[in-house]
Amino acid sequence: MDIYQNINLGTLDKELQFSFSRSSGPGGQHVNKVNTRVELRFHILLSQILTDEQKETLNEKLANQINQEGELIIISQVTRSQLKNKHEAINKFYLLINEALKPKKKRKPTRITKSAKEKRLKEKKEQAEKKDRRKFDI
Repeated sequence: MDIYQNINLGTLDKELQFSFSRSSGPGGQHVNKVNTRVELRFHILLSQILTDEQKETLNEKLANQINQEGELIIISQVTRSQLKNKHEAINKFYLLINEALKPKKKRKPTRITKSAKEKRLKEKKEQAEKKDRRKFDI
């Protein structure tokens, strides 16, 4: 079974948890009064929508972004609007999940062409001769 299925926007919304706090940055007095910073939390192992293979893949590829409780945390504080930050965090989340679930492309082994090999050897020989001419014979 192929574990890669593009997870559509809104599919995992029921399993997302949000918390809000005061944002840093510009905003004057407004920034001190309003909780515009959005913290999105998603517990990968407790997800009922993702398959076991998808959970395992996410845990491997996103290991640096998952805390010890197994939660993926995404923070957004780009704008002064809580709603816009929430949408931004959700978009980041789905982009991250889909990117992590994308299968890694297999490398196709290639060979160096005969002409490229000859050209490289010719350039090496020319370089060696150039350095050889610099030497001073006593």
